Amino acid sequence: MILAAALFILGTAAPVVATAQDSIFNSSAERNPKKLAAGEREAMQLLKLMDTDQHGRISKQEFMNFMSAEFDRLDTYKSGELDLKELVNSRVRTRSPSTR
Repeated sequence: MILAAALFILGTAAPVVATAQDSIFNSSAERNPKKLAAGEREAMQLLKLMDTDQHGRISKQEFMNFMSAEFDRLDTYKSGELDLKELVNSRVRTRSPSTR
């Protein structure tokens, strides 16, 4: 279920990221979260996690750095591969490492 949630978040992020970006930086949607469309809240959260320079867009390098760090975090056996047990026991990160 956690893996499905992670895949859903990653899968919905691409088409909604522009909309989420507008919601985050240019409208009252963040002040009124009920106005966010389905998937926008997750995309906004993902954008905030990945956008290390905080300019409202995710560069390829920011995306790759995030995914690499997530892989390393999920690879609890440090084997360089993820197995079913590591994925089943994983938790989707909802905060940047600096806010933990």
